[in-house]
Amino acid sequence: MTTAKQVIEKFWEIQSGHDYTKLSPLFANNAVFEDPAIGRVEGKPAIEKLLAGLTKELADKRMHFEVLEIAGDDHVAWSRWLWKRPEGDIEGVGLYKVADGQLISYRDFYAVPKG
Repeated sequence: MTTAKQVIEKFWEIQSGHDYTKLSPLFANNAVFEDPAIGRVEGKPAIEKLLAGLTKELADKRMHFEVLEIAGDDHVAWSRWLWKRPEGDIEGVGLYKVADGQLISYRDFYAVPKG
């Protein structure tokens, strides 16, 4: 069995390549993605569309994410990360739920930048 912590370690390994579309296999068909700036995105097709948009947007703006810490167990994991931006870094936390080796819930927490 793949633990939630293992799934999130893989998530951050893939994400460090800056092509977020490669994260798609980690999401279950009924996954939910929640982000303070983006809102709630439901279902794998909608999440795949979001990941494609993020890949382009973050590359265009020369931004990326760096993981600082990952912890978790079989079903739940969390990470502490930095959103590296030219305007200044933002620290956040991700909370993840995993079932059958795939993300079913992804939720980020951070202060949304103004402007």
